[in-house]
Amino acid sequence: MSLIKKLLVICLMGNGVVAYAQSTPNILLILTDDQGYHDVSYYGTEDIQTPNIDAITASGMRFDNFYANCPVCSPTRAALLTGRYQDHVGVPGVIRTYPNNNWGYLDPQAILLPRKLKEAGYHTAIVGKWHLGLESPNIPNDRGFDYFHGWLGDMMDDYWAHRRHDLNYMRHNNEVIDPKGHATDLFTQWSVDYIKNQAKDSKPFFLYLAYNAPHFPVQPPADWLERVKKREPNITDKRASLVAFIEHLDDGIGRVIQALKESGQYDNTLIIFSSDNGGHLPSEANNGPLRDGKQSMYEGGLKVPTSIGWTGKIKPGTVSTQINLSMDLYPTLLEVAGVKANEPIESRSFLSTLLGGPPPVENRAMYFTRREGGADYGGLSSYALRLGDWKLIQNKPYQPLELYNMKEDPKEQTNVIEENPDVYKKLNALLMEHIQRGGQVPWQKPIPNK
Repeated sequence: MSLIKKLLVICLMGNGVVAYAQSTPNILLILTDDQGYHDVSYYGTEDIQTPNIDAITASGMRFDNFYANCPVCSPTRAALLTGRYQDHVGVPGVIRTYPNNNWGYLDPQAILLPRKLKEAGYHTAIVGKWHLGLESPNIPNDRGFDYFHGWLGDMMDDYWAHRRHDLNYMRHNNEVIDPKGHATDLFTQWSVDYIKNQAKDSKPFFLYLAYNAPHFPVQPPADWLERVKKREPNITDKRASLVAFIEHLDDGIGRVIQALKESGQYDNTLIIFSSDNGGHLPSEANNGPLRDGKQSMYEGGLKVPTSIGWTGKIKPGTVSTQINLSMDLYPTLLEVAGVKANEPIESRSFLSTLLGGPPPVENRAMYFTRREGGADYGGLSSYALRLGDWKLIQNKPYQPLELYNMKEDPKEQTNVIEENPDVYKKLNALLMEHIQRGGQVPWQKPIPNK
């Protein structure tokens, strides 16, 4: 029996049989798209108001060193749902509509989080953005989700029209649909409907709510934009649009959580909020003091706002500086549900941290990879490797490697690779081993994990 999963005695029946109620929690995983590290008001950002995200944070634990596995969408989502590095499951880059600009194909043999949670009796659902495949066998209902209501593709070209390259990727399970309304409002309402429906079911549920917002094009409803401009008279038009977009998103999150409360499920629901990568600087995202933003292997592209709440389990108002990755959610949630990952994974659980226990003693290497096309990448990959206080980075394939001491230089201002040749050699050797494992071909002798 796991640390969490247990049975509570409710009553003795007249025939002497004991009746039990399972305390395994519901899981609500909220993933936003391109939300900057400081584009939340809980960090004191003065021009934005995110009361509902702040409430998740106040109710539980804030993570100040939480990293997306990649500075772009698909790879982080692949890592989160498999517990593995994205390049080990076939998604080193963004999955797109056209083959000549597509840089991933999710391994059909990879075991996804919803399939494992079903072993623990969960009903599993995804509402919103999938972005891990456009056709079978890599659509949500093929990969362990009982229910899908959302968007198969990557970005939307318009949040009201719901098209990408004039193609409609909106689905209700396997059915093509063409709903009316702003995508954020649709995903919110579909989640509310799902939560209320699940209140009638004895099974716990796993709801993966993956909003497209605030990914560009930045399209807030007009009344939200007007509100921000009135409140913030000195704000730029571009920043006002992004702030309004995020505040509209935050309102949707609040409606979803309110549905949990109204249906009596809030106290037994673990709620996670995170983003798939750093904020998009051309949209005037706020990544705080971090260097750079989305698409970059510097901290602004990788570090994301993250909070987890769980009534009665996680102490409210706590803060963790532990370094975790998106993929670490996989084993953490499996441990919550009382199931084990029988297949090899590179991630590790941080449930002990959530419950106020000691953090794991570790000095693990953490790898970040991204493959991309275009003149800057040419179908090659960029990399970063974090080991202790050291970070090795090649931000673009044609740029030289850089080395930073993150304890002394958290803003990554001074490249110290020439002054630390031994550190560079050690980290570069680890990175090469990781690249070999990710690029392994059938006739290559397997490289054992260390």
